[in-house]
Amino acid sequence: MKTSFKTGLSFGLTSGVITTLGLMVGLHSGTHSRTVVIGGIVTIAVADALSDALGIHLAEESKNNGIVREIWESTIATFVAKFLIAMTFVAPVLWLPLGDA
Repeated sequence: MKTSFKTGLSFGLTSGVITTLGLMVGLHSGTHSRTVVIGGIVTIAVADALSDALGIHLAEESKNNGIVREIWESTIATFVAKFLIAMTFVAPVLWLPLGDA
């Protein structure tokens, strides 16, 4: 696997799990609403994925030694990984009692 993909995937996976779980716990504690929790997951899937992808892009560009294609590969891999990981948390919220999800 190319280094650019490893960078994007590793950052997107770890960050996606941590931020999504934190958001779910907070929204469940405050609202006990399945709809609000799902809305929060979708929102964080898009907004946080964009934010982290931009952060990776800027970090890779600041090195001044990267190939433009590899920089964009890292950016896209980060966005896709973070978005997909965050969206996987919707399934347990739909199928399980909210307290268990």
